[in-house]
Amino acid sequence: MVGAGLVGLGCALEAAAGGADVLVVDAGGVERASEVAAGMIAPVGEASWGEEGLLAAALDSARRWPEWARRLEERGGEPVGYRRCGALHVALDRDEAAELRRYHELHSELGLESSWLAAGACRRLEPGLSTDVAGGFEAPGEAEVDPRVALAALRSACAAAGVRVRAARVERVLTGGGAARGVALDDGVEIAAAAVLLAPGARLSALCPPGSEVPVRPVKGEIVRLRARPGEEPCERIVGSERVYIVPRAGGEVVLGATVEDRGFDLRVTAGGVHELLREAYRAVPEVAELELVGCAAGLRPTTPDNAPAIGWTEVDGLMVAGGHHRNGVLLAPFTAETVAALLRRDEVPAAAASLSPRRFAASGARS
Repeated sequence: MVGAGLVGLGCALEAAAGGADVLVVDAGGVERASEVAAGMIAPVGEASWGEEGLLAAALDSARRWPEWARRLEERGGEPVGYRRCGALHVALDRDEAAELRRYHELHSELGLESSWLAAGACRRLEPGLSTDVAGGFEAPGEAEVDPRVALAALRSACAAAGVRVRAARVERVLTGGGAARGVALDDGVEIAAAAVLLAPGARLSALCPPGSEVPVRPVKGEIVRLRARPGEEPCERIVGSERVYIVPRAGGEVVLGATVEDRGFDLRVTAGGVHELLREAYRAVPEVAELELVGCAAGLRPTTPDNAPAIGWTEVDGLMVAGGHHRNGVLLAPFTAETVAALLRRDEVPAAAASLSPRRFAASGARS
C-alpha cells in the first residue's frame, strides 16, 4: 500500500484486520493533506447539486466515524479525539442569506438534518457571532476530529495489527502480463506483492501505470491555527461562512480554513492566504482577533474532475486506488478503508461505492 495518510493507513489497518499481510510504503514529507486538514466530519455542509454519489458516501462515512474511532482507540490504545459538536453556517449579508437558503432548501429536498435560523437565533446559539449575521442553517449532527491526533492513533493501531511501514519513495508500479506485480522504489529496490493499493494523495496520477490512469490534480489549501484561553473559546460548534470555516477543538485550539488555490505543487504559506482567512473569520466571529496565533500551514488536496474520490480496482489487474478525496479525506476515511478491505476480500461493498469506481474516468475520458 502506497501512502501513509489517514486514507492509506486506514486502508492498511482494515486490510490487516481482514487477514492480509500489509506493507505500507511512504516517503513522508510536507505534501500529505491529512496533517494540515481542519478535520471536519460535515456531510451536510458539503452537500451540493449534482454530487449525489459523493453525498451518499459522505453520509455513510459520517455514520461510521464514531464506531471506527472507538475501534482505533481500542486497537492502538491512543485517543482519536472524535467530537460531535454540530455546525452553524451563517450569511453575513442579504445576498449571502439568499444563497445559503438555497442550500438549506437542497438539504430539505434530500432529507438532511438542517434547520434554518433567523439572525437572532443564530446569535443565541453562538453569542460571539457578528451583528452582521443575516441568518443561517444549523446542522447539529456534524463533527470534527484533529487529523494529527487521529493519525497518531491510527499509526498505533496499525502497529498493533502487524502492519509494516517502510520509509521510502515509490517510483512506479511494477506490471507484467497486464497485472500489477509490486512497486519499485527510488533507490532501485523492487517489492513484489499480490495486490497494490495506491493512496499517495496528490501524486496519484503520476504513479498510475498505463491503462489505469486516474486524473488527480493538487489543489492547495492554507489554514491558520489559533489558541483560546480556557473558557474563552470564540464558538462551541463549527462556524462556516461563505469564505471561511472556524473549527474549535476541545483543547482550545481553533482552526481557520481554508483557501482553495489551483497552484500545482506549491506549498508556500502566503501572507495573502493568511490575511484572507483572518479577515473572513473576524467578519463572522470578531473575537478571533483576541486569540493567540499558533501557526499556519499549507497542504495539497488531491482532486478529481468531478470532486469525488476514486475508490476501487482499476483496469490493471491487482491494482487498486483510493484517492482524489479533495476536501473530504478525513470525512471519508472510514468509508474508504472499509470499502477497500471489502474489495480485497471480494466481499460486498457499500452501495455508495458504486459511483466512485476509478473506471468511470476511463469511460468518460476525463482529464485532471
